[in-house]
Amino acid sequence: MREDNALESRVRARLAELRAQGLLRSLRPPAGIDLSSNDYLCLSTHPAVVGAFAAGLARGAGSTGSRLLRGDRDVFADLERRFAAFKRTERALFFSSGYLANIAVLTTLPEAGDVIFSDECNHASLIDGIRLSRATRVVFPHNDVDGLARLMESTPCTGTRFVVIESLYSMEGNRAPLAQLSAVCRSRRAALIIDEAHAVGLFGERGSGLVEDAGISDDVLVSINTAGKALGVGGALVAGPAWAVEYLVQRARPFVFSTAAPPAMASAIAASLDVVRDEPFRRERLQTLAQYLRRRLQSCGLDVRDDTSQIVPVHVGDNEAAVAIAQALQADGFDVRAIRPPTVPAGTARLRVSVNTGLDEETLDRFTDRLVHALKEAGVCSAASS
Repeated sequence: MREDNALESRVRARLAELRAQGLLRSLRPPAGIDLSSNDYLCLSTHPAVVGAFAAGLARGAGSTGSRLLRGDRDVFADLERRFAAFKRTERALFFSSGYLANIAVLTTLPEAGDVIFSDECNHASLIDGIRLSRATRVVFPHNDVDGLARLMESTPCTGTRFVVIESLYSMEGNRAPLAQLSAVCRSRRAALIIDEAHAVGLFGERGSGLVEDAGISDDVLVSINTAGKALGVGGALVAGPAWAVEYLVQRARPFVFSTAAPPAMASAIAASLDVVRDEPFRRERLQTLAQYLRRRLQSCGLDVRDDTSQIVPVHVGDNEAAVAIAQALQADGFDVRAIRPPTVPAGTARLRVSVNTGLDEETLDRFTDRLVHALKEAGVCSAASS
């Protein structure tokens, strides 16, 4: 058999396995009421943000090269200064995606001899960055501060200890115990790296994230802040001390060898920061709607965690049942997606319901009624949120 035919046969067998396990995915453009995107504040369609993007495009569509060649622009530096002030750090560095930013941080700052302690629910981009690093990798139970402390005591380390977490977990919808985790890191002289992807723009008095909300800015080495979620645009900014950011500029391969993002993205992110500053009612409204949905689901007997985030997981368990329920809701006009392994652990397939400010209580009432009906039709009478 020719090698290319052997490869095709192997790939087709893998696809058949995914299909048999209820894990085959398909691309589906947005349709219906948005209950699945990360556009929490609806800034992707805000006139000021769209206008800033359009104005930026008038000056050119692409950056034409990496930042260290001809791809640098004043608008990038302006955004980085603005964002550093927003996060109250010395410097910030703009990347074209959150995935690249996480890979950059975790393959550059930790080295051989170091140990990285990673929460078991960390995003794939964090996991991949940790795997690519030369440091020893240790996974600790989700949000288990005592478990982390024990592992830090029992794991030999000749270099620096790093603790890598998310401030708000994208599939669980729960916060990290930041004050306790930062105290553990401080007592053991560990460097704390926090992914604020689903928190930046939403929490804290100024909306800069849960690091601000918890008051632990001085205990964080760097934070990674995705701009394609609540900020509604794309890219990400790493914020931290000047020495760490400068080292990323010099040594982070995803920065050095990547074409810079379109300059218009930076212009639009700056406009998003203006909206976060000038329209705090959006953040307040989001919290109100998220709490309303959680109460409605709980009143229908669903075991939904009593949390404050805009991400509400409804656990189903079975992969095919989760897909069937999502399809039923899509047919009713609600754009909800099934989340299955490997995004979540085996046996914990779920609907990841995300709330945004474009919704209202009446819509959430209708959604709740249809969700309960779909769960019963699928033989899932209650959904547990662990």
